[in-house]
Amino acid sequence: MARNPVAQTAFGPMVLAAVEQNELPGQRLVDDDLAGLFLPAPLRWLVAATRAAPIRRLMIRGSEFTGPGLWVNMACRKRFIADKLAEALSDNQAIDAVVILGAGLDTRPYRLTRRVRMPVFEVDLPVNIARKAKTVRRVLGEPPLSVRLVALDFERDDLLTSLAEHGYRTDYRAFFICEGVTQYLTEDGVRRTLEGLRAAAPGSRFVFTYVRRDFIDGTNLYGTRTLYRNVRERHQLWHFGLQPDDVAAFIGEYGWRLVEQAGPDEFVQRYVEPTGRKLPASQLEWSVYAEKL
Repeated sequence: MARNPVAQTAFGPMVLAAVEQNELPGQRLVDDDLAGLFLPAPLRWLVAATRAAPIRRLMIRGSEFTGPGLWVNMACRKRFIADKLAEALSDNQAIDAVVILGAGLDTRPYRLTRRVRMPVFEVDLPVNIARKAKTVRRVLGEPPLSVRLVALDFERDDLLTSLAEHGYRTDYRAFFICEGVTQYLTEDGVRRTLEGLRAAAPGSRFVFTYVRRDFIDGTNLYGTRTLYRNVRERHQLWHFGLQPDDVAAFIGEYGWRLVEQAGPDEFVQRYVEPTGRKLPASQLEWSVYAEKL
């Protein structure tokens, strides 16, 4: 399969989720019993090695070299999304479908089918959709009928048209998830995506993450020059960022109301401290929860 630098980033968050499963249940930052199974064999072997606590601690410390605090951010954003989705699902009339934008190897659709039966749309680059289909066949045999895989280039293709071709209806009150994606898009790509979501039914929900714009423009590296060098100078992988004070107005242009922003302080207090683990979070990445007006 052809290597795409952006598509390759799908592995990192799933390795993290899989490694977290080797923590004791009360000390995990995220629960995902399928994460390890969805990884290719070499990464499954790596995760297996982290069953030994010293190796696991070494891996987490190693991640701090590239992006101090980002282990917590990536794990806790998954918890944040899970919490918001669970809240929506607790009200039987709240949502009719789930749409995951930039799904990567996310196992959420397949864990979700254990609880509810509703359409789930996984949207991603064609190379990632092909990989996901192959992985699901390997792990589960056949994908659930409720899960639809939608190949899309966010920079060029029309989101609403692509979803509709796979059975999405604009009268669905949908729960949209866009985790760890916006920084890889240009501003035009982000706005194109939001324009596609403008037609979402009132009461739809939207959770997304973003990195701070002052990191993208290089005015604040948040203690991680190595990451900046990798994603901005060497490979130009990250393009888009926001500032927390600008989020409400930005998404408001497309009919979304900001409900909550969760930053590093909230993540540490809400998710890390109850585990007893002493892990920092980065100011670089934030998570947002919004509702369609």
